[in-house]
Amino acid sequence: MLKLLISLNKRLSFAGASLSSLLIVALVGLIMVEIIGRSFFDYSTMLADEYSGYFYLALVFLGFAYTFDEEGHIRISIVTGRLQGSIKRWVDVLAGVMTLAILLFALYYSWDFMMESHEMEMLSEGVSETPLYLTQIPIVVGLALFAFSALVFVLGRIFHDR
Repeated sequence: MLKLLISLNKRLSFAGASLSSLLIVALVGLIMVEIIGRSFFDYSTMLADEYSGYFYLALVFLGFAYTFDEEGHIRISIVTGRLQGSIKRWVDVLAGVMTLAILLFALYYSWDFMMESHEMEMLSEGVSETPLYLTQIPIVVGLALFAFSALVFVLGRIFHDR
């Protein structure tokens, strides 16, 4: 069962990272269109500033789980670097459980905020008047992927498979 969860986690976090990669390409493309439009054609998309922020937010959140799986997040190993064996493993479990608790807290309130934005039909203040809940979906998805990744990490440490 744990191997199935690990495999699913790898596929989901890779999908998040792939979307994140596409968004960085879209972000660069949007900025290039804006630069070329303003420099040579006296034209502005009027959306580049707003949407570059949305794209950046989405690419960061969608990349969290993959970065965690690849051990790319900063770890303060001043304590764990000196520990060995089962003590180190249980410290990892404790840190993973605390991480998971924080992520679930953030996920709950992000979901709540997204649903409230949808119900109240909140729009961005920019020219596009984008429904704000659409811009909050990547936060919820990214936190869910990250929380799932943390859960798989904890289970892997408990059962020695990771």
